[in-house]
Amino acid sequence: MTLEILNNFNIEQFQNDLIGWFEKEQRDLPWRKNKDPYRVWVSEIMLQQTRVEAVKPYYANFMGKFPTLEALANADDEEVLKAWEGLGYYSRARNLHAAVKEVKEVYGGIVPSDVKKIEKLKGVGPYTKGAILSIAYGIPEPAVDGNVVRVLSRILSVWDDIAKPKTRKVFEEIVREIISAENPSYFNQGLMELGALICIPKNPACLLCPVREHCRGYAEGVQKELPVKSKAKAPTMVPIVAGVLQTEDGRYVINKRPSTGLLANMWEFPNVELGEGIRNQKEQLIDYMKEKFELSISIEEYAMNVQHTFTHRTWDIFVFYGKVTGDIVETDTLKFVSKEAFEQLPFSKSHRTIYENCVEKITMQ
Repeated sequence: MTLEILNNFNIEQFQNDLIGWFEKEQRDLPWRKNKDPYRVWVSEIMLQQTRVEAVKPYYANFMGKFPTLEALANADDEEVLKAWEGLGYYSRARNLHAAVKEVKEVYGGIVPSDVKKIEKLKGVGPYTKGAILSIAYGIPEPAVDGNVVRVLSRILSVWDDIAKPKTRKVFEEIVREIISAENPSYFNQGLMELGALICIPKNPACLLCPVREHCRGYAEGVQKELPVKSKAKAPTMVPIVAGVLQTEDGRYVINKRPSTGLLANMWEFPNVELGEGIRNQKEQLIDYMKEKFELSISIEEYAMNVQHTFTHRTWDIFVFYGKVTGDIVETDTLKFVSKEAFEQLPFSKSHRTIYENCVEKITMQ
């Protein structure tokens, strides 16, 4: 099928046109200044599902804290999560940290250039593997992200549903056939740059496109209909009640999430998913604190509502102020901290929002 798609497609001229454009028009991005495999790796992980402009300050801060692979490998988990705080998708940071430790221990701190070795590292999927190998090592390996899928869907007039995993395989096969062996770095980056700047989702700037002469979608007038993508299911709404709970000496109760699963090892205000039944939000939080932490509390006024959407669910958090009324005993996962401690610990975006709107408000009163 792949070879049929490429019938009458001038691969060499397409490579020249794309790479020539990228050489002249590429954006000045901080991770493009150094082809060190570790730095390429960090940037590619950060850029997954995150806008370029949002990544820039995080990349600069992260590389300032962990300028070498060894520095990151030697850091503790909380320090890494704190540096990642606000960027979201925290499993990326945890996987990167684990993989970097493996590279230090198994490969002497050198990011492997072998396809089989690098793809076994935690968090390194087909795209990341291709990006590192092509950009850092000049190896012609496909790096297919959403931008590349969109660009090639239009250029080759591919009508397969890109929401299906098998379709991604088709595009990986296509790139493997058409990638430049002489300059795979600029070829892969050129496709991604084209998707980011010109072949954008809704209104592609076809008249500015350097490979317009190769584009079947444009020739057929269907570029805006491509790519084909079936709609994803709407995320499930998950109601949650959370407490900004103070002790008599003005400290706040926080707990650490489990070491696996969503937002693993992040700190947060105590909270529980609301169950069905006639009990109100306050009662459920009081019962939860008693059962989970053996902590007696009283609930005062309603504070705020925070919503945060993940891929498949939306947290709908109802926040209340409250007081700790019984004995307090700290554990590895339950702490009573001052306002200053919040600046040192990693929190998810939703709970950082609660802190900014509730804890700082109390402090200012």
